[in-house]
Amino acid sequence: MLKLFKQGDFEFVREGAGEPMILLHGLFGALSNWQSVVNYFADKGFEVFIPLLPIYEGDFRVKTTVESLADHVKKFTEELNLTNLHLVGNSLGGHIALIYTLKYQNQVKTITLTGSSGLFEAGMGSSFPKRKSREFIRERVEFTFYDPKTATLELVNEVFGIINNRIKALRVIKIAKNAQRTNLANELHKIKVPTCLIWGLNDNITPPYVAHEFHKLIPNSKLYFIDKCGHAPMMEQPEKFNNRLEQFLSLYNTHRELQL
Repeated sequence: MLKLFKQGDFEFVREGAGEPMILLHGLFGALSNWQSVVNYFADKGFEVFIPLLPIYEGDFRVKTTVESLADHVKKFTEELNLTNLHLVGNSLGGHIALIYTLKYQNQVKTITLTGSSGLFEAGMGSSFPKRKSREFIRERVEFTFYDPKTATLELVNEVFGIINNRIKALRVIKIAKNAQRTNLANELHKIKVPTCLIWGLNDNITPPYVAHEFHKLIPNSKLYFIDKCGHAPMMEQPEKFNNRLEQFLSLYNTHRELQL
């Protein structure tokens, strides 16, 4: 069970000690989606953080965009005095990590993307039916994974609760549309920090060709695919995801215990 801490205006998970690793969740991403990554890397020389992103809460009149979420992460790192960051982002979280890196590259040591938006994504944020039935939500959550069993009742209920809250649903739609408009294809060549792409070979939302495009556009990037895996490898194939991430980090001697 992940424990939430509060400091200033921020709520976050914090485990381990060492180099800071910041895990960024997606549009419907619960903090628990990162449980296996926290457990694994908190014992390997990393202080692992999951900031709670202000996607669903806050003043609806304040414009929330992918860039504003990246600025929120920046304020979070300033509040906790974090530098030399390892950013790891899934889906919208990867998009946020990319914008953060483009704006504050001198603060980033490595970046890892998994199922990231920023080039193309086939999400459900702008296609809700007028009647948000539980069955529709269950089908869309299952669509996220290779194995539908990964879409647990708890996960389906969590997304169902978000979609059936009018304010939260409107915020999701606004951010999803903004993410689709915020295409980074012409900016990615500016990223010089080591970049890891860990992709589900069966990702229906950001298909494998998207990963290949990221790999082509980001100069210092490495691409790993995980078979029988959809849009959230850290949930569906946690052991393989953690091993791939550890393999990548070891290439840059991020910690003596991880060196090859």
